[in-house]
Amino acid sequence: MDSLLKHMVDMTGHRDHSMLDISVISAVQELAGASRARVLTLASVRGHLYVRPRAVVVAGQAARMEDGIDPASPGEPIGHFPALERCILRHEASADEVDEDGLHTLWLPIWLGAKADTCLQIVNPTPCTPDTIHVIRGIVSVYKNFQNLLDYSERDSLTGLLNRKTFDDQLNKMLLASSAEQDALTLLPGETERRQHTDMEKQWLAVVDVDHFKHVNDRFGHLYGDEVLILIANLLTSSFRAQDRVFRFGGEEFVVLLRSSTLENAKMIIDRFRMNVEQHDFPQVGKVTVSVGFVAISACEAPVVILGRADQALYFAKSHGRNMACHYDELVSGGLLHAVESNDTAEFF
Repeated sequence: MDSLLKHMVDMTGHRDHSMLDISVISAVQELAGASRARVLTLASVRGHLYVRPRAVVVAGQAARMEDGIDPASPGEPIGHFPALERCILRHEASADEVDEDGLHTLWLPIWLGAKADTCLQIVNPTPCTPDTIHVIRGIVSVYKNFQNLLDYSERDSLTGLLNRKTFDDQLNKMLLASSAEQDALTLLPGETERRQHTDMEKQWLAVVDVDHFKHVNDRFGHLYGDEVLILIANLLTSSFRAQDRVFRFGGEEFVVLLRSSTLENAKMIIDRFRMNVEQHDFPQVGKVTVSVGFVAISACEAPVVILGRADQALYFAKSHGRNMACHYDELVSGGLLHAVESNDTAEFF
């Protein structure tokens, strides 16, 4: 009981979704004595539902956020998990199944009205007792309530994306992570060369702007303009990875923080989103496109400088035909942008 209370205290003390995920699976894994527990994202991509792992805990190990996920994949089709698929279709609170090896899996979708975009998976050699399931559902209810509280303070009311006031905190976390990674790669006297991330994985910041959005509002009205923004937000969520963070900055501008990706993968993910928008048929409005500017996040630069560079790449895309994604460093190295002077608060072009 003391351990359960400690988990509940930890869960209710967090103001971060990732730590909340870690807390809930740690609690249910310990309570159920499970061999594995996971938090999964249920994401809809072009009308099809996919399952993407978000956090995992294995018996005897510390809980962690999932990594090593293919950035080009939206996840596994929900059809790969028949019991979960039936549970979602029937709008049920839980589902239990036994695989060919005798392992029991308990699925617990987190329902918000008629929609579930998060699910807990608890795997155990033996089925959970009714009393254990009852307590787990209580923990899940607390988890859902705190998710709602965090969402209310962190999310844009129109699109459901993270809002601008949460951006600084998320970017600072990325800068701290980049700084720690750089420290780990710094050689001390007498040390030999250390291995770096394969193909130089970095953190990235992308600024997205809807092309000719004023024309959409002027021609079709603000209701259809709002619908375009909501659909763009949905395409952002489905096109980027579970570990990335998407923000609405205001108006028709969005910002994405991409975690641990090579330049090649960052380009592929960003361009996949751009093409998804280009190929989408927006009701009444028809075709809409977006322009994107992106830059690598460096712990040596101030946040305003990083954001300013992405903005400059975006401005280049907007002024050179739109419906394109531009990388700041490639524009500078190609002589298409010229950084004249920079300091800790601004960069002038």
